[in-house]
Amino acid sequence: MHGRSSTWTRPRSSRAEPVTQAATHRAIEAVWRIESARIIAGVARLVRDVGLAEELAQDALVAALERWPGDGVPDNPGAWLMTTAKNRALDRLRQAALHARKHEEYGHESEALGETHAPDPAALVEAARDDEVGDDLLRLIFTACHPVLSTDARVALTLRLLGGLTAGEIARAFLVPEATIAQRIVRAKRSLSAAKVPFEVPRAQERQVRLESVLEVIYLVFNEGYSATAGDDWMRPALCGEALRLARVLAGLAPDDGEVHGLCALLEIQASRIPARTDADGRPVLLMDQDRARWDPLLIRRGLAALARAEALGGARGAYALQAALAACHARARTPDDTDWEQIVALYDVLAQIAPSPVVELNRAVAVGMAFGPAAGLELADALRSEPALASYHWLPSVRGDLLHKLGRHAEAREEFLRAAAMTRNLREQELLLERAAQALPSH
Repeated sequence: MHGRSSTWTRPRSSRAEPVTQAATHRAIEAVWRIESARIIAGVARLVRDVGLAEELAQDALVAALERWPGDGVPDNPGAWLMTTAKNRALDRLRQAALHARKHEEYGHESEALGETHAPDPAALVEAARDDEVGDDLLRLIFTACHPVLSTDARVALTLRLLGGLTAGEIARAFLVPEATIAQRIVRAKRSLSAAKVPFEVPRAQERQVRLESVLEVIYLVFNEGYSATAGDDWMRPALCGEALRLARVLAGLAPDDGEVHGLCALLEIQASRIPARTDADGRPVLLMDQDRARWDPLLIRRGLAALARAEALGGARGAYALQAALAACHARARTPDDTDWEQIVALYDVLAQIAPSPVVELNRAVAVGMAFGPAAGLELADALRSEPALASYHWLPSVRGDLLHKLGRHAEAREEFLRAAAMTRNLREQELLLERAAQALPSH
């Protein structure tokens, strides 16, 4: 940048350098978390290779780590990263084109490029403008969800690319070892590159084939935003907003698909609670303690309308529509005491048949505890203690702690809350669990 229009904010003094550098690195981390998906998607539209796009986006991140501590954070850091990554992509394409011309001059085939002629950078930019759906992030999801990959690989890769999540965070979402997720991501990128999967939203017939994985990806991205697996913040609202936006786009693409509307309904209703899920200091506020006047009524109305649409399309027994119906029970209750917990148990009974999982059973135990008493809920939760998939899942001891506390078994409750606190990697959640542990023992 040159002249008076410079976008750089310079450090005020060398004495503040250590503090400035630390703050700058925190800023870079925050910007990358928010912008990485758009940057990767924007670059992938040029290079048509998501693995290469991520590599070039990472190059831009390295450039920021080198430049920003000394020059200051740009006024529009996301645009700086995008421009830097795209410039590197164009340089790579120009080099490929030059390499191809040299081969042609010497009468060689450009086997290294994997095609007869290298792509023309300008032509790629024009072609990108002509795609059916003008949403790079949506293209990125559908590309990463190509049938050439296994379902687990599709979801893991897209969470990595779309949400900027680490392998560890994705592993917690899947309840599998981190090394397993890391291997899936590496292999998935190699497979997409080897298969020369096009960077596009597929046409209607092929789109349906990939839709299930796409819905799962959006669902998991929202969940990561709604309850962050790690870090200092209870939530990442930007991820929730991105997942909700993409769900709405999908609803436009597949207007007659009940599960798409079911997912929209679920995310709209869940997002309505976000303003009430933390207090003024950013501390978590649990569902039964939330000020329901802070729930967003517009999002609730949108969610209930999407649920009605899903049911009208015959999708009432879809996994996402059932979860939306569960959320709707809370949304319709003006106070916690008005909640129809028996209806919630009935819905969990159906969900356990449609999409059985230990997590569904744990949530059902909570509902049974609310509807029929903590002893009934604890019996179901105790039956899950030997479930391998829940061995490192902190919500199991957390749920048991809550039920034990309600039964007056305070010392046991305290131990469970402490165990849950030791298992979570989210600082805010850990603080909440430690607070509940301290409150579990009645004062004398």
